[in-house]
Amino acid sequence: MSDHRELTDMTATEAVARLRSGEISPTEMVEAVLARIEEVDPLINAVPTRCPERARDRARDLEGRLGDADGGGDLAMLSGLPILVKDLVEVKGVRTTYGSPLFADFVPDRSDILVKTLESRGAIVVGKSNTPEFGAGGNTFNEVFGATVNPWALDRTCGGSSGGSAAALAAGEVHLATGSDLGGSLRMPASFCSVVGLRPSPGRVAHGPGVFPFNDLPVDGPMGRNVRDTALMLDCMTGMHPGDPLSLPGAHNHAAALARKAPRKVAFSPNLGVTPVEPEIATICRKAALRFQDLGTEVEEDHPDFGPARDVFHQLRGFFFSGQFAPLIEEKRDQFKPEIIWNVEQGLKSTARELTWAERERAALYARMVTFFEEYDLLLCPTTVVPPFDVNERYVTEIDGHALDNYIDWFAITYVVTLTALPVLSLPCGFTSEGLPVGLQIIGPPRNECALLGWSLLLEEALGIADLVPVNDIGGKSMKNRKHPGRLE
Repeated sequence: MSDHRELTDMTATEAVARLRSGEISPTEMVEAVLARIEEVDPLINAVPTRCPERARDRARDLEGRLGDADGGGDLAMLSGLPILVKDLVEVKGVRTTYGSPLFADFVPDRSDILVKTLESRGAIVVGKSNTPEFGAGGNTFNEVFGATVNPWALDRTCGGSSGGSAAALAAGEVHLATGSDLGGSLRMPASFCSVVGLRPSPGRVAHGPGVFPFNDLPVDGPMGRNVRDTALMLDCMTGMHPGDPLSLPGAHNHAAALARKAPRKVAFSPNLGVTPVEPEIATICRKAALRFQDLGTEVEEDHPDFGPARDVFHQLRGFFFSGQFAPLIEEKRDQFKPEIIWNVEQGLKSTARELTWAERERAALYARMVTFFEEYDLLLCPTTVVPPFDVNERYVTEIDGHALDNYIDWFAITYVVTLTALPVLSLPCGFTSEGLPVGLQIIGPPRNECALLGWSLLLEEALGIADLVPVNDIGGKSMKNRKHPGRLE
Protein backbone atom coordinates (compact mmCIF):
# COMPACT_ATOMS: atom_id res chain seq x y z
CA MET A 1 0.00 0.00 0.00
CA SER A 2 1.37 3.43 -0.96
CA ASP A 3 1.78 6.10 1.72
CA HIS A 4 -1.26 8.07 0.61
CA ARG A 5 -3.47 4.99 0.83
CA GLU A 6 -2.64 4.60 4.50
CA LEU A 7 -4.14 8.04 5.10
CA THR A 8 -7.09 7.85 2.71
CA ASP A 9 -8.21 4.35 3.75
CA MET A 10 -8.86 5.27 7.38
CA THR A 11 -12.25 6.54 8.51
CA ALA A 12 -12.91 10.25 8.89
CA THR A 13 -13.20 9.78 12.64
CA GLU A 14 -9.75 8.17 12.77
CA ALA A 15 -8.24 10.78 10.48
CA VAL A 16 -9.54 13.68 12.57
CA ALA A 17 -8.23 12.08 15.77
CA ARG A 18 -4.76 11.82 14.21
CA LEU A 19 -4.95 15.38 12.91
CA ARG A 20 -5.96 16.69 16.34
CA SER A 21 -3.11 14.85 18.02
CA GLY A 22 -0.57 16.25 15.55
CA GLU A 23 0.41 12.76 14.40
CA ILE A 24 -0.34 13.89 10.86
CA SER A 25 -0.65 17.39 9.44
CA PRO A 26 -3.35 18.97 7.28
CA THR A 27 -0.78 19.33 4.49
CA GLU A 28 0.00 15.62 4.59
CA MET A 29 -3.70 14.79 4.46
CA VAL A 30 -4.36 17.17 1.58
CA GLU A 31 -1.52 15.69 -0.45
CA ALA A 32 -2.74 12.15 0.25
CA VAL A 33 -6.27 12.98 -0.88
CA LEU A 34 -5.07 14.77 -4.01
CA ALA A 35 -2.89 11.78 -4.87
CA ARG A 36 -5.81 9.41 -4.43
CA ILE A 37 -8.03 11.56 -6.64
CA GLU A 38 -5.36 11.62 -9.35
CA GLU A 39 -5.04 7.85 -9.07
CA VAL A 40 -8.72 6.93 -9.18
CA ASP A 41 -10.76 9.70 -10.74
CA PRO A 42 -9.82 9.05 -14.38
CA LEU A 43 -11.90 5.89 -14.01
CA ILE A 44 -14.99 7.34 -12.33
CA ASN A 45 -15.08 11.12 -13.02
CA ALA A 46 -16.38 12.07 -9.59
CA VAL A 47 -14.24 15.17 -9.00
CA PRO A 48 -13.97 17.10 -12.27
CA THR A 49 -13.06 20.38 -10.55
CA ARG A 50 -10.16 20.49 -8.10
CA CYS A 51 -8.56 23.35 -6.21
CA PRO A 52 -5.18 22.01 -5.03
CA GLU A 53 -3.44 25.35 -4.43
CA ARG A 54 -6.39 26.73 -2.49
CA ALA A 55 -6.37 23.55 -0.38
CA ARG A 56 -2.63 23.73 0.22
CA ASP A 57 -2.85 27.38 1.28
CA ARG A 58 -5.70 26.53 3.60
CA ALA A 59 -3.72 23.62 5.11
CA ARG A 60 -0.72 25.84 5.85
CA ASP A 61 -2.96 28.45 7.45
CA LEU A 62 -4.64 25.85 9.65
CA GLU A 63 -1.32 24.42 10.78
CA GLY A 64 -0.51 27.80 12.27
CA ARG A 65 -3.90 28.25 13.93
CA LEU A 66 -4.63 24.75 15.29
CA GLY A 67 -1.77 25.07 17.75
CA ASP A 68 -3.27 28.14 19.44
CA ALA A 69 -3.88 28.13 23.17
CA ASP A 70 -7.53 27.13 22.76
CA GLY A 71 -6.56 24.15 20.61
CA GLY A 72 -7.96 25.75 17.50
CA GLY A 73 -11.51 26.20 18.85
CA ASP A 74 -14.13 25.20 16.31
CA LEU A 75 -11.36 24.58 13.78
CA ALA A 76 -10.44 21.48 15.78
CA MET A 77 -13.73 19.82 14.86
CA LEU A 78 -12.23 18.65 11.54
CA SER A 79 -8.67 19.89 12.14
CA GLY A 80 -7.78 20.18 8.47
CA LEU A 81 -9.61 17.19 6.99
CA PRO A 82 -10.11 17.54 3.21
CA ILE A 83 -13.69 17.37 1.92
CA LEU A 84 -15.61 17.62 -1.34
CA VAL A 85 -18.41 20.10 -1.98
CA LYS A 86 -21.17 19.27 -4.44
CA ASP A 87 -21.06 21.38 -7.59
CA LEU A 88 -24.40 23.02 -6.78
CA VAL A 89 -22.80 24.86 -3.86
CA GLU A 90 -20.63 27.95 -4.35
CA VAL A 91 -17.04 27.94 -3.12
CA LYS A 92 -15.32 31.31 -3.37
CA GLY A 93 -12.75 31.39 -6.15
CA VAL A 94 -13.52 27.84 -7.34
CA ARG A 95 -15.29 27.05 -10.60
CA THR A 96 -18.93 26.23 -9.86
CA THR A 97 -20.97 25.03 -12.86
CA TYR A 98 -24.18 23.56 -11.37
CA GLY A 99 -23.66 20.96 -14.12
CA SER A 100 -24.95 23.49 -16.69
CA PRO A 101 -23.31 24.82 -19.88
CA LEU A 102 -24.78 28.20 -18.92
CA PHE A 103 -22.37 28.35 -15.98
CA ALA A 104 -19.48 26.34 -17.40
CA ASP A 105 -16.97 29.10 -16.60
CA PHE A 106 -18.60 30.65 -13.54
CA VAL A 107 -16.30 31.42 -10.60
CA PRO A 108 -18.19 32.81 -7.58
CA ASP A 109 -16.78 35.66 -5.49
CA ARG A 110 -18.31 34.34 -2.29
CA SER A 111 -18.95 30.98 -0.65
CA ASP A 112 -22.29 29.48 0.32
CA ILE A 113 -23.18 29.66 4.02
CA LEU A 114 -22.65 25.89 4.19
CA VAL A 115 -19.06 26.17 2.97
CA LYS A 116 -18.30 29.01 5.38
CA THR A 117 -19.64 26.90 8.24
CA LEU A 118 -17.56 23.87 7.29
CA GLU A 119 -14.40 25.91 6.84
CA SER A 120 -14.97 27.58 10.21
CA ARG A 121 -14.84 24.08 11.67
CA GLY A 122 -11.59 23.03 10.09
CA ALA A 123 -12.63 21.60 6.71
CA ILE A 124 -10.42 21.98 3.66
CA VAL A 125 -12.20 21.98 0.30
CA VAL A 126 -10.14 20.05 -2.26
CA GLY A 127 -12.67 20.02 -5.10
CA LYS A 128 -16.23 20.00 -6.40
CA SER A 129 -18.11 16.74 -6.90
CA ASN A 130 -20.02 16.13 -10.12
CA THR A 131 -23.81 16.54 -10.34
CA PRO A 132 -26.47 16.40 -13.06
CA GLU A 133 -27.63 19.67 -14.57
CA PHE A 134 -28.94 21.85 -11.73
CA GLY A 135 -29.18 18.69 -9.62
CA ALA A 136 -32.17 17.38 -11.56
CA GLY A 137 -32.36 13.60 -11.86
CA GLY A 138 -31.11 10.38 -10.34
CA ASN A 139 -28.22 9.81 -12.76
CA THR A 140 -25.12 12.01 -12.56
CA PHE A 141 -24.28 13.27 -16.04
CA ASN A 142 -24.14 16.71 -17.64
CA GLU A 143 -22.97 18.52 -20.76
CA VAL A 144 -20.02 20.13 -18.97
CA PHE A 145 -18.19 17.16 -17.44
CA GLY A 146 -19.96 14.05 -18.70
CA ALA A 147 -21.06 11.12 -16.55
CA THR A 148 -19.82 9.87 -13.21
CA VAL A 149 -19.81 6.08 -12.99
CA ASN A 150 -20.28 3.72 -10.06
CA PRO A 151 -17.05 2.45 -8.45
CA TRP A 152 -18.73 -0.91 -7.81
CA ALA A 153 -19.47 -1.41 -11.52
CA LEU A 154 -18.04 1.03 -14.04
CA ASP A 155 -20.88 0.56 -16.53
CA ARG A 156 -23.55 1.55 -13.96
CA THR A 157 -24.75 4.88 -12.63
CA CYS A 158 -23.67 6.16 -9.25
CA GLY A 159 -27.12 7.72 -8.83
CA GLY A 160 -27.86 11.38 -8.41
CA SER A 161 -27.84 14.13 -7.93
CA SER A 162 -25.12 13.87 -5.26
CA GLY A 163 -23.53 11.13 -7.35
CA GLY A 164 -20.04 12.61 -7.51
CA SER A 165 -19.88 12.83 -3.71
CA ALA A 166 -21.10 9.26 -3.24
CA ALA A 167 -18.77 7.80 -5.88
CA ALA A 168 -15.77 9.67 -4.49
CA LEU A 169 -16.46 8.35 -0.99
CA ALA A 170 -16.84 4.78 -2.23
CA ALA A 171 -13.63 5.07 -4.23
CA GLY A 172 -11.67 6.30 -1.22
CA GLU A 173 -10.95 9.72 -2.73
CA VAL A 174 -12.15 11.64 0.33
CA HIS A 175 -13.42 10.85 3.79
CA LEU A 176 -16.42 13.22 3.82
CA ALA A 177 -18.50 15.10 1.26
CA THR A 178 -21.55 17.33 1.08
CA GLY A 179 -24.75 16.30 -0.61
CA SER A 180 -28.10 17.94 -1.19
CA ASP A 181 -31.55 16.43 -1.38
CA LEU A 182 -34.89 17.55 -2.81
CA GLY A 183 -36.49 14.29 -3.91
CA GLY A 184 -33.79 11.82 -2.86
CA SER A 185 -30.66 13.30 -4.39
CA LEU A 186 -28.53 12.51 -1.36
CA ARG A 187 -30.10 9.19 -0.42
CA MET A 188 -30.22 7.49 -3.84
CA PRO A 189 -26.49 7.82 -4.66
CA ALA A 190 -25.64 6.74 -1.11
CA SER A 191 -27.63 3.57 -1.77
CA PHE A 192 -26.12 2.94 -5.21
CA CYS A 193 -22.55 3.45 -3.95
CA SER A 194 -22.87 1.72 -0.54
CA VAL A 195 -22.10 4.78 1.56
CA VAL A 196 -24.14 6.66 4.16
CA GLY A 197 -26.16 9.74 3.31
CA LEU A 198 -28.31 11.74 5.72
CA ARG A 199 -31.12 14.09 4.74
CA PRO A 200 -31.49 16.17 7.92
CA SER A 201 -34.54 18.06 9.13
CA PRO A 202 -35.15 21.28 7.18
CA GLY A 203 -33.16 24.07 8.83
CA ARG A 204 -30.68 21.79 10.56
CA VAL A 205 -27.99 22.76 8.02
CA ALA A 206 -27.94 26.43 7.05
CA HIS A 207 -27.38 27.16 3.37
CA GLY A 208 -27.85 29.90 0.81
CA PRO A 209 -28.49 32.60 -0.01
CA GLY A 210 -30.97 31.27 -2.56
CA VAL A 211 -33.91 32.29 -4.72
CA PHE A 212 -36.45 30.52 -2.45
CA PRO A 213 -35.00 30.79 1.08
CA PHE A 214 -38.32 29.83 2.72
CA ASN A 215 -38.76 26.61 0.74
CA ASP A 216 -38.08 23.64 3.02
CA LEU A 217 -38.04 20.84 0.41
CA PRO A 218 -34.35 21.14 -0.61
CA VAL A 219 -31.79 20.57 2.15
CA ASP A 220 -28.04 20.01 2.36
CA GLY A 221 -26.66 17.13 4.35
CA PRO A 222 -23.62 15.00 5.16
CA MET A 223 -22.27 11.96 3.33
CA GLY A 224 -19.68 9.55 4.74
CA ARG A 225 -18.43 6.00 4.52
CA ASN A 226 -20.11 4.99 7.77
CA VAL A 227 -22.57 6.30 10.35
CA ARG A 228 -19.99 7.70 12.80
CA ASP A 229 -18.29 9.68 10.05
CA THR A 230 -21.64 10.99 8.85
CA ALA A 231 -22.53 12.11 12.39
CA LEU A 232 -19.18 13.91 12.61
CA MET A 233 -19.88 15.69 9.33
CA LEU A 234 -23.36 16.70 10.48
CA ASP A 235 -21.90 18.26 13.63
CA CYS A 236 -19.65 20.39 11.44
CA MET A 237 -22.58 21.56 9.26
CA THR A 238 -25.20 22.54 11.84
CA GLY A 239 -26.08 25.85 13.43
CA MET A 240 -28.15 28.96 12.82
CA HIS A 241 -27.12 31.61 10.32
CA PRO A 242 -28.99 34.89 9.76
CA GLY A 243 -28.73 34.42 6.00
CA ASP A 244 -30.94 31.32 6.16
CA PRO A 245 -34.34 32.18 7.63
CA LEU A 246 -35.17 28.51 8.29
CA SER A 247 -31.92 27.62 10.05
CA LEU A 248 -32.15 26.13 13.53
CA PRO A 249 -30.12 27.47 16.46
CA GLY A 250 -27.19 25.69 18.00
CA ALA A 251 -24.77 23.00 16.93
CA HIS A 252 -25.52 19.50 18.17
CA ASN A 253 -22.99 16.93 19.28
CA HIS A 254 -24.49 14.05 17.32
CA ALA A 255 -21.20 12.14 17.14
CA ALA A 256 -20.94 11.98 20.94
CA ALA A 257 -24.63 11.24 21.51
CA LEU A 258 -25.00 8.10 19.40
CA ALA A 259 -27.46 5.80 21.15
CA ARG A 260 -26.38 2.47 22.59
CA LYS A 261 -29.91 1.34 23.46
CA ALA A 262 -31.89 -0.39 20.71
CA PRO A 263 -35.21 1.01 19.55
CA ARG A 264 -38.32 -0.48 21.13
CA LYS A 265 -40.35 -1.02 17.96
CA VAL A 266 -39.73 -0.33 14.26
CA ALA A 267 -41.83 -0.69 11.13
CA PHE A 268 -40.70 -2.02 7.77
CA SER A 269 -42.43 -1.47 4.46
CA PRO A 270 -41.16 -2.80 1.11
CA ASN A 271 -42.79 0.04 -0.85
CA LEU A 272 -44.53 2.58 1.48
CA GLY A 273 -47.64 1.83 -0.57
CA VAL A 274 -46.53 4.24 -3.30
CA THR A 275 -44.37 2.35 -5.82
CA PRO A 276 -43.45 -1.01 -7.35
CA VAL A 277 -40.13 -2.46 -6.13
CA GLU A 278 -37.81 -5.00 -7.70
CA PRO A 279 -38.36 -8.21 -5.64
CA GLU A 280 -34.66 -8.74 -4.92
CA ILE A 281 -34.36 -5.23 -3.48
CA ALA A 282 -37.37 -5.76 -1.22
CA THR A 283 -35.99 -9.08 0.00
CA ILE A 284 -32.56 -7.67 0.86
CA CYS A 285 -34.05 -4.69 2.69
CA ARG A 286 -36.54 -6.82 4.64
CA LYS A 287 -33.74 -9.15 5.75
CA ALA A 288 -31.69 -6.15 6.91
CA ALA A 289 -34.61 -4.63 8.80
CA LEU A 290 -35.23 -7.91 10.61
CA ARG A 291 -31.71 -7.76 12.03
CA PHE A 292 -33.15 -5.34 14.58
CA GLN A 293 -34.82 -8.38 16.13
CA ASP A 294 -31.36 -9.61 17.17
CA LEU A 295 -31.09 -6.44 19.26
CA GLY A 296 -34.39 -7.11 21.02
CA THR A 297 -36.43 -4.73 18.86
CA GLU A 298 -39.94 -5.57 17.74
CA VAL A 299 -40.22 -5.38 13.94
CA GLU A 300 -43.59 -5.16 12.21
CA GLU A 301 -44.52 -4.70 8.55
CA ASP A 302 -46.43 -1.44 8.48
CA HIS A 303 -46.42 2.07 7.07
CA PRO A 304 -48.55 5.21 7.41
CA ASP A 305 -50.99 6.21 4.70
CA PHE A 306 -49.09 8.40 2.23
CA GLY A 307 -52.31 9.23 0.42
CA PRO A 308 -51.82 11.36 -2.71
CA ALA A 309 -48.18 12.12 -1.80
CA ARG A 310 -46.94 11.47 -5.33
CA ASP A 311 -49.24 14.10 -6.80
CA VAL A 312 -48.48 16.46 -3.94
CA PHE A 313 -44.76 16.23 -4.62
CA HIS A 314 -45.24 16.80 -8.36
CA GLN A 315 -47.16 20.00 -7.59
CA LEU A 316 -44.62 21.36 -5.12
CA ARG A 317 -41.57 20.33 -7.16
CA GLY A 318 -43.04 21.97 -10.26
CA PHE A 319 -43.65 25.17 -8.28
CA PHE A 320 -40.05 25.13 -7.04
CA PHE A 321 -38.56 24.45 -10.50
CA SER A 322 -40.66 27.08 -12.25
CA GLY A 323 -39.65 29.67 -9.66
CA GLN A 324 -35.99 28.74 -10.01
CA PHE A 325 -35.63 28.34 -13.75
CA ALA A 326 -38.57 29.78 -15.72
CA PRO A 327 -36.88 33.14 -16.44
CA LEU A 328 -33.70 31.42 -17.66
CA ILE A 329 -35.62 28.95 -19.81
CA GLU A 330 -37.57 31.75 -21.46
CA GLU A 331 -34.25 33.24 -22.52
CA LYS A 332 -32.09 30.17 -23.16
CA ARG A 333 -34.41 27.19 -23.55
CA ASP A 334 -32.06 25.33 -25.91
CA GLN A 335 -29.41 25.10 -23.17
CA PHE A 336 -31.58 23.14 -20.72
CA LYS A 337 -32.10 19.41 -20.68
CA PRO A 338 -35.66 18.31 -21.48
CA GLU A 339 -36.36 16.93 -18.01
CA ILE A 340 -35.92 20.36 -16.41
CA ILE A 341 -38.10 21.99 -19.07
CA TRP A 342 -40.81 19.41 -18.33
CA ASN A 343 -40.65 20.17 -14.61
CA VAL A 344 -40.84 23.91 -15.17
CA GLU A 345 -43.77 23.61 -17.56
CA GLN A 346 -45.60 21.41 -15.05
CA GLY A 347 -45.11 24.10 -12.46
CA LEU A 348 -46.27 26.92 -14.69
CA LYS A 349 -49.51 25.06 -15.38
CA SER A 350 -50.36 24.72 -11.69
CA THR A 351 -53.24 26.78 -10.35
CA ALA A 352 -53.58 28.40 -6.96
CA ARG A 353 -56.29 25.84 -6.15
CA GLU A 354 -53.89 22.96 -6.94
CA LEU A 355 -51.07 24.41 -4.87
CA THR A 356 -53.26 25.06 -1.85
CA TRP A 357 -54.60 21.50 -2.16
CA ALA A 358 -51.01 20.20 -2.17
CA GLU A 359 -50.12 22.15 0.96
CA ARG A 360 -53.21 20.91 2.80
CA GLU A 361 -52.46 17.31 1.84
CA ARG A 362 -48.86 17.68 2.94
CA ALA A 363 -50.02 18.97 6.32
CA ALA A 364 -52.34 15.97 6.66
CA LEU A 365 -49.49 13.61 5.79
CA TYR A 366 -47.28 15.16 8.46
CA ALA A 367 -50.02 14.71 11.05
CA ARG A 368 -50.30 11.02 10.12
CA MET A 369 -46.52 10.63 10.45
CA VAL A 370 -46.54 12.16 13.92
CA THR A 371 -49.24 9.70 14.98
CA PHE A 372 -47.32 6.81 13.40
CA PHE A 373 -44.20 7.69 15.40
CA GLU A 374 -46.16 7.54 18.62
CA GLU A 375 -46.19 3.76 18.08
CA TYR A 376 -42.91 3.20 16.22
CA ASP A 377 -39.39 4.52 16.76
CA LEU A 378 -38.29 4.13 13.12
CA LEU A 379 -39.78 3.47 9.70
CA LEU A 380 -37.63 1.36 7.36
CA CYS A 381 -37.95 0.82 3.61
CA PRO A 382 -35.73 0.50 0.52
CA THR A 383 -33.84 3.62 -0.52
CA THR A 384 -34.06 2.73 -4.19
CA VAL A 385 -36.48 0.34 -5.86
CA VAL A 386 -33.99 -0.87 -8.49
CA PRO A 387 -30.27 -1.63 -8.38
CA PRO A 388 -27.76 0.71 -10.09
CA PHE A 389 -28.72 0.82 -13.77
CA ASP A 390 -26.82 1.40 -17.02
CA VAL A 391 -25.02 4.75 -16.84
CA ASN A 392 -26.13 5.48 -20.40
CA GLU A 393 -29.83 5.36 -19.45
CA ARG A 394 -31.06 8.80 -18.47
CA TYR A 395 -33.51 7.41 -15.93
CA VAL A 396 -35.54 4.34 -15.04
CA THR A 397 -38.56 3.79 -17.32
CA GLU A 398 -39.84 0.51 -15.86
CA ILE A 399 -39.93 -1.16 -12.45
CA ASP A 400 -40.68 -4.87 -12.26
CA GLY A 401 -42.78 -4.69 -15.42
CA HIS A 402 -44.55 -1.42 -14.49
CA ALA A 403 -43.98 1.38 -17.03
CA LEU A 404 -43.29 4.93 -15.83
CA ASP A 405 -44.21 8.08 -17.73
CA ASN A 406 -41.75 10.64 -16.34
CA TYR A 407 -38.17 10.92 -15.11
CA ILE A 408 -38.80 11.20 -11.37
CA ASP A 409 -41.40 8.57 -10.44
CA TRP A 410 -38.82 5.80 -10.19
CA PHE A 411 -37.69 7.47 -6.95
CA ALA A 412 -41.13 8.06 -5.46
CA ILE A 413 -40.04 6.04 -2.41
CA THR A 414 -37.64 8.83 -1.47
CA TYR A 415 -39.56 11.90 -2.59
CA VAL A 416 -42.69 11.07 -0.60
CA VAL A 417 -40.48 10.97 2.50
CA THR A 418 -39.17 14.45 1.64
CA LEU A 419 -42.70 15.77 2.14
CA THR A 420 -42.72 14.63 5.78
CA ALA A 421 -39.78 16.88 6.79
CA LEU A 422 -38.49 13.98 8.95
CA PRO A 423 -34.76 13.19 9.14
CA VAL A 424 -33.91 10.16 7.00
CA LEU A 425 -30.72 8.20 6.37
CA SER A 426 -29.67 5.72 3.70
CA LEU A 427 -27.63 2.86 5.17
CA PRO A 428 -25.78 0.21 3.14
CA CYS A 429 -27.60 -3.06 3.83
CA GLY A 430 -26.47 -5.64 1.29
CA PHE A 431 -25.73 -6.57 -2.31
CA THR A 432 -27.68 -8.04 -5.18
CA SER A 433 -26.74 -11.35 -6.83
CA GLU A 434 -24.70 -9.25 -9.28
CA GLY A 435 -22.77 -7.65 -6.41
CA LEU A 436 -24.50 -4.28 -6.69
CA PRO A 437 -25.12 -2.22 -3.55
CA VAL A 438 -28.52 -1.87 -1.88
CA GLY A 439 -29.44 0.79 0.69
CA LEU A 440 -32.03 0.80 3.45
CA GLN A 441 -33.92 4.05 4.04
CA ILE A 442 -34.24 4.70 7.78
CA ILE A 443 -36.76 7.40 8.70
CA GLY A 444 -36.46 8.91 12.16
CA PRO A 445 -38.75 10.80 14.54
CA PRO A 446 -39.40 14.50 13.96
CA ARG A 447 -36.33 16.69 14.50
CA ASN A 448 -34.40 13.83 16.10
CA GLU A 449 -31.22 13.22 14.14
CA CYS A 450 -29.50 11.94 17.28
CA ALA A 451 -31.90 9.01 17.66
CA LEU A 452 -31.82 8.31 13.94
CA LEU A 453 -28.01 8.20 13.81
CA GLY A 454 -27.67 6.17 17.00
CA TRP A 455 -30.12 3.47 15.96
CA SER A 456 -28.65 3.43 12.44
CA LEU A 457 -25.23 2.81 13.98
CA LEU A 458 -26.57 -0.19 15.90
CA LEU A 459 -27.96 -1.68 12.69
CA GLU A 460 -24.77 -0.89 10.79
CA GLU A 461 -22.78 -2.82 13.41
CA ALA A 462 -25.24 -5.73 13.24
CA LEU A 463 -25.01 -5.92 9.45
CA GLY A 464 -21.21 -5.82 9.49
CA ILE A 465 -20.66 -4.48 5.97
CA ALA A 466 -19.51 -0.92 6.66
CA ASP A 467 -15.87 -1.73 5.87
CA LEU A 468 -16.63 -3.20 2.45
CA VAL A 469 -15.27 -0.95 -0.27
CA PRO A 470 -15.21 -1.42 -4.06
CA VAL A 471 -11.75 -0.09 -4.70
CA ASN A 472 -8.39 -1.29 -3.54
CA ASP A 473 -6.31 -2.62 -6.38
CA ILE A 474 -6.70 -0.61 -9.55
CA GLY A 475 -6.27 -2.20 -12.93
CA GLY A 476 -5.99 -0.41 -16.23
CA LYS A 477 -9.71 -0.63 -16.99
CA SER A 478 -11.45 -1.88 -13.90
CA MET A 479 -11.57 -1.72 -10.14
CA LYS A 480 -11.37 -4.84 -8.03
CA ASN A 481 -13.31 -5.40 -4.85
CA ARG A 482 -11.99 -6.18 -1.40
CA LYS A 483 -13.96 -8.45 0.92
CA HIS A 484 -16.97 -8.26 -1.38
CA PRO A 485 -19.47 -11.02 -0.66
CA GLY A 486 -21.30 -10.83 -3.95
CA ARG A 487 -18.60 -10.79 -6.62
CA LEU A 488 -15.47 -12.66 -7.58
CA GLU A 489 -12.12 -10.88 -7.52
